[in-house]
Amino acid sequence: MVSKTDDIPASVPKCKVNTLDLAEGETLDGKETTKASLKDPCVCGHSADTSVMNGGGAHNHLEESKQDGAGDTDGGEDSNEQEVIVIQDTGFTVKIQAPGTEPFDLQVSPQEMVQEIHQVLMDREDTCHRTCFSLQLDGNVLDNFAELKSIEGLQEGSLLKVVEEPYTVREARIHVRHIRDLLKSLDPSDAYNGVDCNSLSFLSVFTDGDLGDSGKRKKKGSELEQIDCTPPEHILPGSKERPLVPLQPQNKDWKPLQCLKVLTMSGWNPPPGNRKMHGDLLYLYMVTVEERHISITASTRGFYLNQSTTYTFNPKPANPSFLSHSLVELLSQISPAFKKNFTSLQKKRVQRHPFERIATPFQVYSWTAPMVDHAMDCVRAEDAYTSRLGYEEHIPGQTRDWNEELQTTRELARKNLPERLLRERAIFKVHSDFAAAATRGSMAVIDGNVMAINPGEETRMQMFIWNNIFFSLGFDVRDHYRELGGDAAAHAAPTNDLNGVRAYGAVDVEGLYTLGTVVVDYRGYRVTAQSIIPGILEREQEQSVIYGSIDFGKTVVSHGKYLDLLEKTSRPLKVQKHNVLNEKDEAVELCSSVECKGIIGNDGRHYILDLLRTFPPDLNFLPVEGEQLLPECLKQGFPRQHRHRLACLRQELIEAFVEHRYLLFMKMAALQLMQQKAHKDSKMAALTETGSPAPVANPPCTEDGISGLAQAKQLAESLAADDGSDPKSREVVLNACKAVGSISNTSFDIRFNPDIFSPGVRFPEDSVDDIQKQKQLLKDAAAFLVSCQIPSLIKDCLDHSALPMDGATLTEALHQRGINVRYLGNVLEFVNKTPAKAQLEHFYRIGISELITRCAKHIFKTYLQGVELSALSAAVSHFLNCFLSSFPDAVAHLPADELVSRRKNRKRRNRVPGGGDNTAWASLTPSELWKNIVSEAQSYYHFTLHCESADQVVEEYGLQKITLLREISIKAGIQILIKEYNFDSRHKPTFTEEDILNIFPVVKHVNPKASDAFHFFQSGQAKVQQGFLKEGCELINEALNLFNNVYGAMHVEICACLRLLARLNYIMGDHPEALSNQQKAVLMSERVLGIEHPNTIQEYMHLALYCFANGQLSTALKLLYRARYLMLLVCGEDHPEMALLDSNIGLVLHGVMEYDLSLRFLENALAINSKYHGPRSLKLALSHHLVARVYESKAEFRSALQHEKEGYTIYKNQVGEAHEKTKESSEYLKYLTQQAVALQRTMNEIYKNGSNASIMPLKVWIPFLLDTGLGIVGGILLYRHIQKDLENLKAEVQRRQQLQESGKSMEELSEDSPLQLEDKIPMDINID
Repeated sequence: MVSKTDDIPASVPKCKVNTLDLAEGETLDGKETTKASLKDPCVCGHSADTSVMNGGGAHNHLEESKQDGAGDTDGGEDSNEQEVIVIQDTGFTVKIQAPGTEPFDLQVSPQEMVQEIHQVLMDREDTCHRTCFSLQLDGNVLDNFAELKSIEGLQEGSLLKVVEEPYTVREARIHVRHIRDLLKSLDPSDAYNGVDCNSLSFLSVFTDGDLGDSGKRKKKGSELEQIDCTPPEHILPGSKERPLVPLQPQNKDWKPLQCLKVLTMSGWNPPPGNRKMHGDLLYLYMVTVEERHISITASTRGFYLNQSTTYTFNPKPANPSFLSHSLVELLSQISPAFKKNFTSLQKKRVQRHPFERIATPFQVYSWTAPMVDHAMDCVRAEDAYTSRLGYEEHIPGQTRDWNEELQTTRELARKNLPERLLRERAIFKVHSDFAAAATRGSMAVIDGNVMAINPGEETRMQMFIWNNIFFSLGFDVRDHYRELGGDAAAHAAPTNDLNGVRAYGAVDVEGLYTLGTVVVDYRGYRVTAQSIIPGILEREQEQSVIYGSIDFGKTVVSHGKYLDLLEKTSRPLKVQKHNVLNEKDEAVELCSSVECKGIIGNDGRHYILDLLRTFPPDLNFLPVEGEQLLPECLKQGFPRQHRHRLACLRQELIEAFVEHRYLLFMKMAALQLMQQKAHKDSKMAALTETGSPAPVANPPCTEDGISGLAQAKQLAESLAADDGSDPKSREVVLNACKAVGSISNTSFDIRFNPDIFSPGVRFPEDSVDDIQKQKQLLKDAAAFLVSCQIPSLIKDCLDHSALPMDGATLTEALHQRGINVRYLGNVLEFVNKTPAKAQLEHFYRIGISELITRCAKHIFKTYLQGVELSALSAAVSHFLNCFLSSFPDAVAHLPADELVSRRKNRKRRNRVPGGGDNTAWASLTPSELWKNIVSEAQSYYHFTLHCESADQVVEEYGLQKITLLREISIKAGIQILIKEYNFDSRHKPTFTEEDILNIFPVVKHVNPKASDAFHFFQSGQAKVQQGFLKEGCELINEALNLFNNVYGAMHVEICACLRLLARLNYIMGDHPEALSNQQKAVLMSERVLGIEHPNTIQEYMHLALYCFANGQLSTALKLLYRARYLMLLVCGEDHPEMALLDSNIGLVLHGVMEYDLSLRFLENALAINSKYHGPRSLKLALSHHLVARVYESKAEFRSALQHEKEGYTIYKNQVGEAHEKTKESSEYLKYLTQQAVALQRTMNEIYKNGSNASIMPLKVWIPFLLDTGLGIVGGILLYRHIQKDLENLKAEVQRRQQLQESGKSMEELSEDSPLQLEDKIPMDINID
């Protein structure tokens, strides 16, 4: 890792924090040791802790950085930014000597623990079969948990010996588990089954393994490899086929090499007492590939063959016994096939990219899977019946105290960077373990495998405790939510509560604690899993609640300490302190909603829970008698009746609203100040005429050059400087505050009272005015959502800065702007009324598909609750048939014999929630389901759907059934068999019960953030946008290291980081590095987001570009075809992003002289660009030009001329005749005309003189290639493989770097050169 000091060359650091990266015997750069130090120690006299990067907690980073940076405004570019620098302690090399292998070198860092060397050895090909060993230095055993730097005598070149240790039962079990993991290391079944954080990745299928070195060995593109460029039929433009099978191409590595037929625990376990005294620990039973059945004893000295058979117990050692310290050594002696296959399996395992094997932090489920053979597996069988979660066997005391772990990690120190990294890493790790445990527990609860703590009550009212986690079901049990909407409110409350937990967790106030919370939807039930407050189960709720209300505000209590703690959260969360009346009509002060309860646990910590009303109510969905909304809401039909009364505004909306008000506040104050100044100036002028000296007043800043925000900043400074002493400026502030609804009269401060309009909450008489103000503020916020946020979303979609591709990315786009999904109907209505509706067709289609699948999900949820476990696959396939099949009378198959037997034994069975003899699901018909969907759309989204069947929907809205299937499967957690489904057959249903493979949970949880890393990432982005590529690159590398430090190797944010790095590498001319970073980004996106997530599609497109730049044309094409296939599956062909993809495919095909194919893609891109960007767009001009070039290559000059003329006209009208684009286009037109004339002459000559005419060779047009090579086709730079262009690009980049070093800003650069940098790369998916 390179520190950010100037004397070390800026090489790109390798972030190796996860030891699994070291599989290939690479060197270990070591863990980050992070020392915060300042670049310019004495700039502002701040200490490193207050540096710009740190922020004060998770909110208001922007404000803090403004304040911190204000120390030295006119210094050099960097002088006022203090930066946290992460310095690496230099690593050193040790020699490792393992039994039976040559000594080898390993690079380590002083920060590492001895245990990490153990991990590396257990992963290395030649030592992976050892688990029970110690490391010794000069005969002394090293402590596993000691840091290397604390070990005496350990230095560069020391020899560490691997010494085999005696086994215990625990060690023997760990050994068997490890060997089983090695045998299964290439088997994808864990990824299909969604266990142990395994997930799928298919990149290596398209790149034939690793891209890095193997890529360099391939022939360079200059030789134009002979490659088959024809894509499969279904990928070609205009194809209507949407096959499902190619989603998971066959990976030849997954054809398992069988090493053993069976490896399982023997039925003779555990050893009887007399054998224990001989050192027997456990017995294993195996069948080798050669069909030899063997019994093995694990003893303290190792493993050996014994003489037991299946039916007779004879623990004596066989002859020969082959005693070996590891199972692998033993089996290699017994079975030649094992020896051969195990060796080649390990070779393959270590050749895989580490990112294909590292576990993801949270489980990702796949909605399709092939039929996998169910193999015998002792470890899996054992895990299923124990409550083993994560690493219990490594932790004394078995079950984990989740609450203690979650709260202790929060209490860790956070004064400086190393402490914060340690704290964030611990918080993240515990959260991901907790989410996994909670998910597993929730499934066990719904499957009926956990005993309730109140077994006597009705199933819906039952609560459960398992593995120190408390589980409750999302039903309104004791009429708790009766006034708020009953079950609908009880279903919405957990997600609202989770949002509250997320918000308070992000503010991160010391001393205030929230519960670990995970919300799981599984088999139609919603389960809330929470960590348990110590002592809460021993006492009644009434006694323990010392703050808030347990009956929605009838009785309310408060507590000084809680008020102090919550006061600290009130500014970042915009919650206003307020008084409410309790049952005795006394005013009680609160700083949260009344439902928020404060409980002091037996551990003395202050917990808050029930945070479901952290954010204020959404009045558009909360009709209140006697209250009138603003006209812009009324006009759109608000307020509307919602299912429940818990509809809240999103935190993003509150933030956007407050920011909007802040600008308004500043503008109003500026106006008044200017009027005052003008008034003052005229007075002054009168004075100067009479001869008195006049101070020079600053002219008001009204130049148009200063934007609203800059003006606001200047104004804020002038107001702050006034210090409130000037009564005039005080009055200005007062007026502006009143106008925007600020709660303070002296500064801008908007906060909301979350209890307004809560039924049952009463306010004291003296706060009537305040309450009125708050009501007005809520109405304004509701109007802001409808009149500002929805139109701004549509505007962003029109100018393509937001490009949703599927339901998930659409939801994300809504949420980023603070729009709840319940507004989806409104958003679609808005699109309908937009004049440019045609250019929003893709958005509308995705919106309709999201609306339909969400309605179907609502119906599916209640439908599933009535299905018992034995009929689950039949019920799910029946539902999907009714939803998607064209078969008019889908009939459910009820297994007849099971119905009979079920009646007999129902009395004795412990009933799982909702499990009656309910076969009502079987009577659902397609027409009934679609009627329900239409009425659900009307009642929930207030949107009218015009359809009565799946086929009508496809017809009316242009949807694809395969896309609907993907959306409903992901939303409802269904996993289906991957095969080709015939949706359109009218003679038989599409799905049978054999096609439904599994039902997965859908999990919502908090995502803890790496705050320091995120600041680095943002600063890096800012630097890149200013054009300082090198500095940006260093900051982003720094961010990558910190992200790795907190999240481990796999995370969505690391993916964004790698993508940006790759892009910078590419722009700065380092193509191999770009390729390597982007390859990691693709693998990571596949693993953490899913193989066909829109983000993954984007990453594939970028990787294709870098392969192209590296001359790997066939790989580039394969990747582009893969991206196109995924996009067709996810959103169909009619999407603006498809134009970009097709332009790129067309360009690559043109490059390999496949002109006819190239034309098909480029003409499709032309059509899409014309539709979505309009007839005057420069993108369209470029599309015309690309098509013209292909026609020119085919010597069809007339068509070429026609297209180039179109392009020329657009350029001329849009950028004027003087622009170089227009000039080049006109040059090219001249050239084409000459070529056409020349060709005509030649043809005439041939006609005249027969075949012996002298044919003039055709010239190829070169200058224009350069433009396409360096210009951007829709956000992705395309690289031509013509030597001349390469040199031009290099020269261009060098020129920029020189200019950059000499300090010329990027804006000046970009005007005079075609290399465009549009790198406003957001953290979310769209790059364009």
